[in-house]
Amino acid sequence: MEIKDIEDLRNIEFNHQIDIQIRFSDVDAFGHVNNAMQITYFDYGKIQYFDAVKFRFPEEDGSALIVVNVNVDFMEQIRLKDEIVVKTKICEIGHKSVKLVQVIEDKNNGHIKSVCRTVMCGYNAVNQESIVIPDKWRKLINTYEQYCPLPDDK
Repeated sequence: MEIKDIEDLRNIEFNHQIDIQIRFSDVDAFGHVNNAMQITYFDYGKIQYFDAVKFRFPEEDGSALIVVNVNVDFMEQIRLKDEIVVKTKICEIGHKSVKLVQVIEDKNNGHIKSVCRTVMCGYNAVNQESIVIPDKWRKLINTYEQYCPLPDDK
C-alpha cells in the first residue's frame, strides 16, 4: 500500500484506534506535545494493536516482531487540551517483515496530526536471527484486518 498524500491516509480503513491521554509533562516550552512523545504514543498504539490481534510476544520459542525502521511526519501541532487517538493498521505482510501505518488524529475535527510508518521484522531472540513471518501470525493479522495483503517480493 503506497501512501502518496493526506487523501490516501484518509481513505485507509483503520480497524484499530486507541485514545491517548495527553499529560502535562508531554508538553514542551513551546506549548505543544514534544515530537518524542508522539513516537511514544505510536508505540502505545502498536502494543494495543497487537493485543487486539491476539499476538502473545514473545512466543515460547523466543519469536516476536521487532522494530527495524520508523519514519514520522509531523503535520500539525498537538496541544495539551487536544483530544487525540492513535489509529494503527498493518498494511503489508512480507516474507520476513510487516509494514504498519499509524496516524495521530484529532477526535474533534479529524485533522491528522502526524503519520508513522514502521517496518517490523520477525525475529527469534533465542537464536538471535530474523525469521520468516509464521503462517500463524499472518492468519491472526488477516482475521483482524479482514483482508489478505500480498507478501513482498522475496
